[in-house]
Amino acid sequence: MNKHRDDRTPPGHIRIIGGRLRGSRLAVPALPGLRPTPQRLRQTLFDWLAPVVEGARALDAFAGSGALGIEALSRGARAVTFLERDLKQARAIEMDLARLHHGGGTVRCADSMRLLAEPAREAFDIVFLDPPFDAGLWEAAAASLDANGWLAPGAWVYVEAGDTDTWNAPSRWRLHGQRVAGAVRGTLFCIGSA
Repeated sequence: MNKHRDDRTPPGHIRIIGGRLRGSRLAVPALPGLRPTPQRLRQTLFDWLAPVVEGARALDAFAGSGALGIEALSRGARAVTFLERDLKQARAIEMDLARLHHGGGTVRCADSMRLLAEPAREAFDIVFLDPPFDAGLWEAAAASLDANGWLAPGAWVYVEAGDTDTWNAPSRWRLHGQRVAGAVRGTLFCIGSA
């Protein structure tokens, strides 16, 4: 689940900003610590991913509101797997997908760190990695993605962290772009060969 440092209440809803679902609203329930990706970061991220999102298989780890994965589906991703450990929020993502009549999403109510530590059943072209800020999971989650077969050749990984948080990416991850919006820093990596 996405976390914000001061646990402010989320805005109640956010909008999909591009693609065929543009303008669709997603519910953001008042769960403690739920922090949707800021719209400016989502716009920048999907501008960066525009050449590769069509037909991609994506993983929205620590899905929270599901906004990143649903935005990817809206922009032509073939399939998105959402991992969310909070049962209530996992069901909210399922309801949003059903309401939007989009069958390309699969929601798994699971602990992302436990699942990523296991060998992957499939590899993903795009991964959204946005763990709770206060848990400091970036490095461990990135290492698990990299070591356990979750990344397809030439995959892209978007990581969201606090603007002052530090962590080390795996050595074969190449920085593509970075943007700060408020207290949030979004970084996109392209994954090279080992």
